[in-house]
Amino acid sequence: MDGAWVYLVTGGCGFVGERIVELLSQQDYIKEVRVFDSVAREEVEKFSTGTENVLRACCVLSIPFLLYTSSIAAVGPNTSCEPLLRGDEDTEYSGEVELPYGKTKAMAERIVLEANGKKLSNGGTLRTCVIRANTVYGEKAAFLQELYLLARARNGVLNYLEPENTERNHTYVGNVAWMHVLAARNLQLKPEQLAGQVYYCYDDTPSRKGFLVRLQLLSSADPSVRLGSHIPYWKMWLVIQLHRVIRAILSPFWRPQPFLNVPLLNTIVTSFSFETDKASRHFGYKPLFTWQESRLRTAQWLRAAAGSLAAPQLHGKKN
Repeated sequence: MDGAWVYLVTGGCGFVGERIVELLSQQDYIKEVRVFDSVAREEVEKFSTGTENVLRACCVLSIPFLLYTSSIAAVGPNTSCEPLLRGDEDTEYSGEVELPYGKTKAMAERIVLEANGKKLSNGGTLRTCVIRANTVYGEKAAFLQELYLLARARNGVLNYLEPENTERNHTYVGNVAWMHVLAARNLQLKPEQLAGQVYYCYDDTPSRKGFLVRLQLLSSADPSVRLGSHIPYWKMWLVIQLHRVIRAILSPFWRPQPFLNVPLLNTIVTSFSFETDKASRHFGYKPLFTWQESRLRTAQWLRAAAGSLAAPQLHGKKN
């Protein structure tokens, strides 16, 4: 069995997918790694490559294992903006999810977990599990590039929206990818343990005061970046509403790109964090990179990329 496995990574040209492909290609039990991504092949764009189609293909082609990449956004925050502090995979949290992205992830999670145990065309059984990522940083993280550009435009000042007591998890992209590799392998070896399970991504990146984590990442690349001031919720809410009015008035002639909306603002200012070791207990996950290594690797990339970063364009792009 070892050496004969073929892995397919959907979205394998993306930020996390690219790192998963890189790590999979280094494993000696894998015969071949295939990538399915609209970036890689333009003809893929004509297909509707949703989760339901992936599950249908697994059943028809007798693919016995499926690992789905979800997000903490599938859990919350909810529309009431109720906080979750250091929960785990078994913590109960209810209510309608605030962000549209989270709603689609929650729907996909449900159909993936419901498909666990389905019969395959060859008589076998499909085994599925879910990994929930959070805020993933590292080389090629677009949000870090945008933050750095904004800080440079403000003479190195990094302002922030969330209150100082807000907690959010960040995980280095290399550790997220490594958890996927281990989970996929152990789903094959120990399906009775992993099938039907959900796992949060984690490493030793600090979870308290997320704006300080971002500051450390940016200032490690550029020491001139320094912490600015907290932007009150009411002020940003007014800016969003004003932007909506201007956009409506000017829409026949000019459509400025929305930079933020109220649901996303509500999510940013709501504490939503977890604390778990489930992946370690179930399949021996340990981060490949420490917080110090992750910060250094991210800073090295950001410094190298800084020269090619364009000035921020907040209003010129059409939808």
